[in-house]
Amino acid sequence: MPKITIDGKVFEVEEGLTILEAARRNGIEIPHFCWHPALSISGNCRMCLVEIEKMPKLMISCQMLVSDNMVIHTNSERVIKARQAVMEFLLINHPLDCPICDEAGQCKLQEYTFKYSVGQSRFNEDKNEKQKRVKIGPYVIFDAERCISCSRCIRFCNEIAKKPQLTFVNRGDRVTIETFPGEELDNPYSMNTIDICPVGALTSADFRFKARVWEMSFTDSICIGCSRGCNIKIGVRNNEILRLEPRENLDVNKYWMCDKGRLETYQHVNSNTRIKSPLIKRDGKFQEVGWDEAIAQVASDIKNYKPEEIYGIGSAYSSLEDNFLFYKFLSQIVKTSGIDYIPHILPDDEDDILIRADKTPNSRGVKELGITPINIGQNISYLRNAIREKKIKLLYVMNDDIFTIPELAEVAHYLDVLIVHATNRNRTTEIAKIVLPCSTFAEINGTFVNFEGRVQRAFPAVSTLERERTMDFYQLSRLDKFGTQFDRWNRANKRDCRPSWKILTRLARLFGVVWDYNIAEDVFNEIANTIPAFEGLSYEIISNKGAWLKKKYKE
Repeated sequence: MPKITIDGKVFEVEEGLTILEAARRNGIEIPHFCWHPALSISGNCRMCLVEIEKMPKLMISCQMLVSDNMVIHTNSERVIKARQAVMEFLLINHPLDCPICDEAGQCKLQEYTFKYSVGQSRFNEDKNEKQKRVKIGPYVIFDAERCISCSRCIRFCNEIAKKPQLTFVNRGDRVTIETFPGEELDNPYSMNTIDICPVGALTSADFRFKARVWEMSFTDSICIGCSRGCNIKIGVRNNEILRLEPRENLDVNKYWMCDKGRLETYQHVNSNTRIKSPLIKRDGKFQEVGWDEAIAQVASDIKNYKPEEIYGIGSAYSSLEDNFLFYKFLSQIVKTSGIDYIPHILPDDEDDILIRADKTPNSRGVKELGITPINIGQNISYLRNAIREKKIKLLYVMNDDIFTIPELAEVAHYLDVLIVHATNRNRTTEIAKIVLPCSTFAEINGTFVNFEGRVQRAFPAVSTLERERTMDFYQLSRLDKFGTQFDRWNRANKRDCRPSWKILTRLARLFGVVWDYNIAEDVFNEIANTIPAFEGLSYEIISNKGAWLKKKYKE
């Protein structure tokens, strides 16, 4: 392996690395704009110039391969002057609109201006004006004046999304980016260009002007849009989700996420269709009730039926912890054997990049717990007939809108009792007798297993009244940078929802069974101790990057 010297320190590095990569792996950051670890090398920004002894010119570190005994200087006088010249060149026509730019606070040009610019320009002429606020696709806005022509967006479309839709036009200081004639930037991954744009040239039509980055808190989580389980960050202000963005995980989604996951998976958390308190239907109308009354009614109804007349539908949208206690409650306390879940598969909506046909985040995990899928077709017909023939009289559904399936919707009125855990109003909650509001993925600690067998954690990004009651001030302040704003928001909106595992723990007490679960981690520890596939795992091991199921269970 080659030995190189960077700024007086000797490192042994892998053969074939560029200087920039070798430096990064050893904790030395060389400034750059156009280089990205997942894209081809273009070498056109010149910001990553370094001095190499015995070479007459400065070399671009993103393209220059390391060689044995190479001596590199990343902060010599020549290098610093070169960076200042590059920055002066890039800022000649750049507009001074940081105060209104969505990228402010996380902009590489802004950051490098503070670090490497001389603070003044020798250019006294009028700036070259270009188009602003150009909608180049359904979700992306382009500001040509801010663009520094790094070509990251072009290379992403060509190499990752496999949809060549962007190109450079013109030359010199007139160069800009356009879509090809008759094209829009409308591929399923178009919004990743916003993330990789090092300046504010590409911005989100959905997020534009909603908040400044320093006003938001960011929480690691996973996308629930499909069984891939892309790693994401949830951006929150005033206890409201404003945006999702991908989080690097080379084992799952690399650096990307799809537009659908980015835009659609958080809307229900903020939606005015949220169920904010327990509901019981009386005389055909729902009444809001307290948790004690609702859970007592659930227990009373369940006790009125024989185990074989009760059927449970788990949820691949819910966490392992929720499904584990749902299965445990029905099988061990209620003693029914009718416990399944319904897969949600869209065979035509899948690609070889990230998107999966299975539109649930936890189908693999639910199967590992022993809950079997009801296949659309024969098994659905069995369930439909059992309801119609009154073999099933009480149906307990956890966090799934099952009556969007026509075969089940046509027999819903045959049920005596329908109990539902739900986050939002839907077709199933409208039919239900009792509705218990459960927390969304953004409001819980919990685990999900993606289609490959990787166990991943969701962390709470927004608060509910239930979480507020059990948190100390430090935890509250971490959720929202503005202290108690989320408290006022929740009280105004009365969002009194709970994780399903907590609802079931409380319900079990009415059957004389005391489960000693205080936090979600307690439930997961029992899963790890009782389900072979999860043996040896813990929240600490899973952390925010995930961990594989035991090898023999990983497909």
